[in-house]
Amino acid sequence: MPTRRDRVLARLAELDAQARDGGGAARQRRQHEGGKLTARERIEALLDSGSFQELDRLVVHRCTDFDMADKRVPGDGVVTGFGEIDGRTVYVFAQDFTVFGGSLSGAFAEKICKVMDLAVKTGSPVIGLNDSGGARIQEGVVSLAGYADIFLRNVMASGVVPQISLILGPCAGGAVYSPAITDFVVMAQGTSFMFITGPDVIKSVTHETVTQEDLGGALRHASTSGVAHFACDDEKQAIATVRELLAFLPSNNLDAPPRRNATDPADRRDPRLHDMVPDDPSKPYDMHDVLRAIVDDGDFFEVHALYARNMLCGFARLDGRPVGIVANQPAVLAGCLDIDASVKAARFVRFCDCFHVPIVTFVDVPGFLPGTAQEHGGIIRHGAKLLYAFAEATVPKVTIITRKAYGGAYDVMSSKHIGADLNFAWPTAEIAVMGPDGAVNIVWRDELKRAVDPTATRAELVERYRELFANPFKAAELGYIDEVILPEDTRPRLCAALKALAGKRGSNPPKKHGNIPL
Repeated sequence: MPTRRDRVLARLAELDAQARDGGGAARQRRQHEGGKLTARERIEALLDSGSFQELDRLVVHRCTDFDMADKRVPGDGVVTGFGEIDGRTVYVFAQDFTVFGGSLSGAFAEKICKVMDLAVKTGSPVIGLNDSGGARIQEGVVSLAGYADIFLRNVMASGVVPQISLILGPCAGGAVYSPAITDFVVMAQGTSFMFITGPDVIKSVTHETVTQEDLGGALRHASTSGVAHFACDDEKQAIATVRELLAFLPSNNLDAPPRRNATDPADRRDPRLHDMVPDDPSKPYDMHDVLRAIVDDGDFFEVHALYARNMLCGFARLDGRPVGIVANQPAVLAGCLDIDASVKAARFVRFCDCFHVPIVTFVDVPGFLPGTAQEHGGIIRHGAKLLYAFAEATVPKVTIITRKAYGGAYDVMSSKHIGADLNFAWPTAEIAVMGPDGAVNIVWRDELKRAVDPTATRAELVERYRELFANPFKAAELGYIDEVILPEDTRPRLCAALKALAGKRGSNPPKKHGNIPL
């Protein structure tokens, strides 16, 4: 006859099997047929092998309405716990769509809140794998309260530990606000969707017809709305992206970013850079080529690659040190600053500043994008966000002007005047109030009117303007540029600068917080 101990162990084994089974074999099969992994499979792929330690495996919901009392599954639709990525502790939660459609209940929310609290207490990143039908209707306001409890923790954890959201299925209604508060959103094409209201509601209210993919798919959010930082081909690539991203980041706001032993020599000079910027200042070039020639092993991990493509943001290493890179992209809109580019870069700069990641800025900017759409859309306010972010940041900041730096955009792009520590310029740099073509119309207006051959006179005046104003030497004379350097020397100079700035101690005036122009 079984002893009490045998019965208890048997019951534990039964509950454990139920928790691991989730919504059952049939629902797991449908998950696979839809091109999706199960919650536990996702965690296994994300974490180092054998490192996952589950918490709250036996938690069940407490709803007694709508015949829910007899429909209880251990774990209640979300798998939570902690494990390791490259040997570093992370906390995770993975919503299980096979259990009640991954809908959020009060108990479900409490499980997520517990791992978020532990992440903050221990100074560890928190990663959410989202695949949910939304709030559990049967629990009413309890489920809404659960979302709010999570939102609060997202806000409190912001700037304390990195928060990453993987969207691997539907994420709709109020549920979208938790990922929106986190630092990075990663989506998988074809299977993940984010929207406040779905296509059916939109059609009934506005009579617009739109598909889920076009409304809130990965590519839409990565290229148009900017909600998603990464649009990956599938779940496995999305999970691999998170692992790669974390390799650049510290575990919390008190740790330094993880440095690697560099195999790329810090003093490496790259002759290709000498001719990479065209002599014609109106001719575009790809800033990606510049960055890859400078950073360790040519490895530039771009963030928001499909959004506001006139601005590049991403992570790289210089002599093994992680850095955040912000760069104008002359190949798109001539590298002009517009609303989307300003917001994209400002958000990235503030993230780097939160987590002690030095910021390296490459400047080739003719100014802010003109036009009524930009002015009416609030380019003044949005451009000020980028200015605010750079000025507020206290991490090491190094700036390289490769070519144009005109007008207010020169100031905004991490100039010496808003707190950059070291500012370099290539000999091709043009630093001036405005471009030569516009400037000659103002400075030599009368001379142009009297010219017998206006075209030849204009060309001569443009060259005169460049010699007098649009070059880096006047700024260097005034100390606004610390050194005019050869392009091929950029990597050695940056590596040396970051080594010298590694012990930087910077702080802003004491205050509760600033009032960024949101």
